Amino acid sequence: MSDLLTLAQNVAAKAYAPYSKYQVGCALETTTGQIFTGCNVENASYGLTICAERNAVFRAVAEEGAGMKIVRATVVCLGHEFPPCGACRQVLAEFSLPGGATEITFLRHGKPVTMTIAELLPETFAL
Repeated sequence: MSDLLTLAQNVAAKAYAPYSKYQVGCALETTTGQIFTGCNVENASYGLTICAERNAVFRAVAEEGAGMKIVRATVVCLGHEFPPCGACRQVLAEFSLPGGATEITFLRHGKPVTMTIAELLPETFAL
């Protein structure tokens, strides 16, 4: 997990966050063993902003295709601590392992906390 934590911290430092000042990074590992990272990229038109988690997921899909599945993901916000937002939880759940078993790690009181996506979002939206 520490490898993903370091990658998430490094990519968070590259975030474009002039409005919120929240620099967020995400590193995830897929079932193929590949690692993908993403940072938040804000926009003056707030609705066009993309979160770090979605940025990483979309990169993974672009590389591996629609069948991509996430084994684990780590999310870090420099200077702050919180889990993924609701929209990102839903996107992570869409590409989760069966039963929502994908592990999501974030910081709480300076220490990594790991939960499954099913624990973070027990009632996912599904068609």
